[in-house]
Amino acid sequence: MGSPQEFVQSYMDAWNNHDAPAVAGHFCSDGRYVDVPSQQHLTGETLIDHLIDYFSNDHYRYEVIGDVLSNGRTIAFQYRVVPLDPSSGAQGWSGAEFIELEGEVAQEISDYYRVPGSESRRGGLTPGGRRYAKSGLSEDAMTKLLGALKVAMEEEKVFLDPELSLPSLAEELNCSVNHLSQAINAGHNLSFFDYINQFRVAEAARMLRQKDCQFPAILDVALSVGFNSTSTFYTAFKKATGQTPAKYRRTQPPM
Repeated sequence: MGSPQEFVQSYMDAWNNHDAPAVAGHFCSDGRYVDVPSQQHLTGETLIDHLIDYFSNDHYRYEVIGDVLSNGRTIAFQYRVVPLDPSSGAQGWSGAEFIELEGEVAQEISDYYRVPGSESRRGGLTPGGRRYAKSGLSEDAMTKLLGALKVAMEEEKVFLDPELSLPSLAEELNCSVNHLSQAINAGHNLSFFDYINQFRVAEAARMLRQKDCQFPAILDVALSVGFNSTSTFYTAFKKATGQTPAKYRRTQPPM
C-alpha cells in the first residue's frame, strides 16, 4: 500500500467510510486487531462482524494527530475521534495505534485509547447514551447481558459443563462472542476462563467442605465441577483460595 503515511491514510479512510471489509483488508490472512482496553483479539471474519456491528452505531470521524512514525517494520500514530454532530452532546476521545507489518500489510494492530468522562477506560458517550468504545454494545444491552449471564452461572450452573467455551456460551445467551467477552471483561474485570473458573472453584470448595463428600479423590472433585485436568484445577483453586484443594479440605470446617 505504499508508504507508511499512505497505509495509515487508507486505513483511516476505511474507518471513516464505515467499510468493515476494507479495514480488514489492511491485515494479512492471519493478522489480528487488538483492542487493548477491552482485551479483545479479533481476526478475519470475526473482525469484520465486529466492525459491522460497531459501525452500525458509529457517529464519529477519525483523524490522525501529528506525524506517522515508522522504522520499516512498525508504524505508530496518534488519532482523535470527533463526533459528527457537535450538538449531540457526545464526547470524542483520543488514542494511539501500533502496527506490526508483514510486507505491506499488518500482522497486528494494537489500539490503545481512553474515553474521557467514563467510569473506566472502556466507556464512551454517543447520542444514544453511554456505550463501550469500539464494542458496539450499549449500556442497556450490557446490563441485560450481564443479567442473563448471572442466571446462566448461578441458576443453570452451565460452568459444570467441561466443554463450555466462549462461543458455546455466547450461543446459549443468544449474543455475539465479542459482546460476551466485552461484558465479562467490563462487568467483572476478568477473562472468560478466570470468570468461569471462579464458579468452578467455589463449587469445588463447597464440595470439599461437606462431611459426607462422595468424591474422596481430588481428581473426582475437579472433574465434577467442570475442570479437565488436576493441574488446571490446582492452579485455579490455589489462586482463588491460597491453598491446595487437599489442604483446604483438611483445614476448613465442614459444612
